[in-house]
Amino acid sequence: MAFRAGDLTILVAAVLLTGAGIAPSAAQTAAHAPSGPFPVATDTRVGGDDGLTRFVMDFSRKVDLRAFTLADPYRVVIDLPQVTFNLPPKTGEVGRGLVNAFRFGLVMQGGSRIVLDVGKPVRIEKAFALDAQAGQPARVVVDLVATDRDSFMRAVTAEKSSLRTGSTQESARERPPELRHSGDPRPIVVIDPGHGGIDNGTVAATGIMEKQIVLDFALLLRDQLEQSGKYRVVMTRTDDTFIPLADRVRMARIRQASLFISIHADALKKGEGEAQGATIYTLSETASDAEAGRLAENENRADVIAGIDLSHESTDVADILIDLAQRETKAYSMHLAKSLVAGMRKVARMHKHPLKSAGFKVLKAPDVPSVLVELGYVSSEADLKQLTSGTWQAKTAGAIAQSVDAFFGTKVAGASAGASAGGAATGPGRSGR
Repeated sequence: MAFRAGDLTILVAAVLLTGAGIAPSAAQTAAHAPSGPFPVATDTRVGGDDGLTRFVMDFSRKVDLRAFTLADPYRVVIDLPQVTFNLPPKTGEVGRGLVNAFRFGLVMQGGSRIVLDVGKPVRIEKAFALDAQAGQPARVVVDLVATDRDSFMRAVTAEKSSLRTGSTQESARERPPELRHSGDPRPIVVIDPGHGGIDNGTVAATGIMEKQIVLDFALLLRDQLEQSGKYRVVMTRTDDTFIPLADRVRMARIRQASLFISIHADALKKGEGEAQGATIYTLSETASDAEAGRLAENENRADVIAGIDLSHESTDVADILIDLAQRETKAYSMHLAKSLVAGMRKVARMHKHPLKSAGFKVLKAPDVPSVLVELGYVSSEADLKQLTSGTWQAKTAGAIAQSVDAFFGTKVAGASAGASAGGAATGPGRSGR
């Protein structure tokens, strides 16, 4: 059945205005005065069917937008200036029509994003913003029509060309600042709070999100390491911002970091059994068990979740891993992981198999010893109580800081022994980097 653009507008508008299948929203009739420095998203609706669907989000004032599509999986991305999303906790978990689900959040300072998961190829028929008028709030409206894959891919190709030539903001974000050597000999430790912005990570039954738990913990760990005066500490994020996985790795490499620690929390879905306790992961091409493989697959989807085009990403990571420093780096990473397990065991509940490995993209800097720390399971009531406890966070951050001290102490001792035996002290994280 073919639709003209006019048919689409009339039909979808009728669906939304008559409220067919959509609950009335109090936000539609409430006052929508501007609040704070950023526009506020106050409500959202999806209407239509598998042939055509309209997505609407209400705002306190008009916002600009740019909408485009991405493939494999099929997604529609709506880029906005920075906004405040004042929406109920489970907004977007269930869609309608062509939209299976959607998510939203900050992707960079000054920029927010909405990502619509669509189950089949779609065409963006219209994407526009409306001013508040006649008692109705300002709105972003996106109309989607079902199409075939060939047409979809042609549109994706055209949009990529437009984005490459027109998005200087993206280009600036993708280029980390060059490192300026300060002459400070202290080793650099990069702390990476997982997820952030549009990527919430796992979500507890209480609604608390992994991205906030790990950020709070990472900031505590940063403070403890800095207070020792032994290290320079770099955070991949200090607020609710999304950082692509490649940028997290690049941040460590460009600063010639001596250590990279990524902080996360896990969750099991219903039917996957029960688990609790902290786990330390290192990089390997083969997962140590099925659970490690599942977790790595989930974590490696972060860029897809945020609506980033991965079509130009190499699927063969072996090239970057075949590096002269790789064997030594892996050995250092394993040494740190064992030290973390021993140290954290004194203050935190550990998983029954606390030391695992898998192919995490965020650990793939070949010359920076790296570990991924899963603090616990937000799906476990006992773990969640600890993860949100300030006392537990402080003790566990202290244990990690002590393990970092032990790691560098062992390395310095090993380097001194090597030098006294006539060998040069080599390897990532060496003194003066």
